[in-house]
Amino acid sequence: MDAHRAVVVTGVGAVTPYGVGVAPFWAGLLAGRPTAGPITRFDASGFAVRIACEVPAFDPFTRLPPRLVRQLDRFAQFALVAGEEALAGAGLLGSPADAGLHLPVEGVDPERVGAVVASGSGGVEEMNAQADRLRAGGPARVRPYLPIAMPVNMAGAQLAIRHGLRGPSYAVASACASAGDAIGAGLDLIRCGRADVVVAGGAEAAITPLLVAGFAAAGTLSRRNDEPERASRPFDADRDGFVVGEGAGLLVLERAEHAAARGARALAVLAGYGTSSDAFHPTQPSPGGRGAARALALALDDAGLAPTDVHHVNAHATATRTGDPAEAAAVRAVFAGHADAVAVTSTKSAVGHLLGAAGGVEAVATVETLRRGVVPPSQNLDARDPDCPLDVVHGAPRALRMRAALSSSFGFGGHNAVLAFAASG
Repeated sequence: MDAHRAVVVTGVGAVTPYGVGVAPFWAGLLAGRPTAGPITRFDASGFAVRIACEVPAFDPFTRLPPRLVRQLDRFAQFALVAGEEALAGAGLLGSPADAGLHLPVEGVDPERVGAVVASGSGGVEEMNAQADRLRAGGPARVRPYLPIAMPVNMAGAQLAIRHGLRGPSYAVASACASAGDAIGAGLDLIRCGRADVVVAGGAEAAITPLLVAGFAAAGTLSRRNDEPERASRPFDADRDGFVVGEGAGLLVLERAEHAAARGARALAVLAGYGTSSDAFHPTQPSPGGRGAARALALALDDAGLAPTDVHHVNAHATATRTGDPAEAAAVRAVFAGHADAVAVTSTKSAVGHLLGAAGGVEAVATVETLRRGVVPPSQNLDARDPDCPLDVVHGAPRALRMRAALSSSFGFGGHNAVLAFAASG
């Protein structure tokens, strides 16, 4: 890749069902510790699905100013906390200004720092709560913060406001491919010269009565209510759907020359991005995973990588009956004779499906996997489905020398987004 087009990852941040921060997220993945349990966000006793992967003991008032907390839906709170970790890790946060804002460090032009933060549902918790207040008490009971707490764009917008990031700022919405597409959009912004730095990823807080009921009605959720720790089982013959999760995953993307000039450490290279549409069905993947295969091939081509350069794929792998075999077919089609040498894992087996934020947390996991040379195990793979003939890492982490790795995200509507990462050294 031309040096002037090279984009590196200089910071990562996460809020996941393992807690706040990348460190507990990575430790939980390596330990193979499940996070699914009974829903506590609301009374789910009358629901067909009563389990989820919740962020534990998250108190936004200990991490953000009280007035800002009141303006934010839970999904945006996750984004701001993860974003601050990513920016701090990249060495981009200076001392707090008079207003308490952590502005970019001296020497970094804030007009060249952007934020592209995706969500599948946005402020659905706020929307539902205010709808209840409207029904119970009339229009006067609706909070004035509703118009700024509900919109999908407000995670990135509030992150930009808090840190004075005056470059491009917007949201991407492509269902469960949203965060992957947001990171791809950040890559494109830097490559085309519109920004030097972009904070990109996704945030979601969809463990709400309406969405859990809706996904359950659609038949996409696991109903293993009595054994939640075994419910998320990607590629397993006995899988019965995904477990909904919540949280955020954000990357700091930076023009490689810009990062080098300020002495920033590159965690990985974001080498390529592939996106496609199945144009087939609102919920089902295209036959044989054709759309996913095209996105995988486009990401490799964009990165200048051959299939044999890749030894790891962080799979979308939701544990649905149709999705997993389609993805397996796509991987085998693209990697052909090299497919058996590709170590596959599913982060969703550990933290559930974070919907629009899934690609963000999985990109964080892929960066950590690549730079540490260890593939975390996929959980609950007791008997691999013969229709999913992949080398799925399970039982224990696997040490692996890797030049490059892919992170895949596929969404309802036929959206496909694949990110290609390469080692920085």
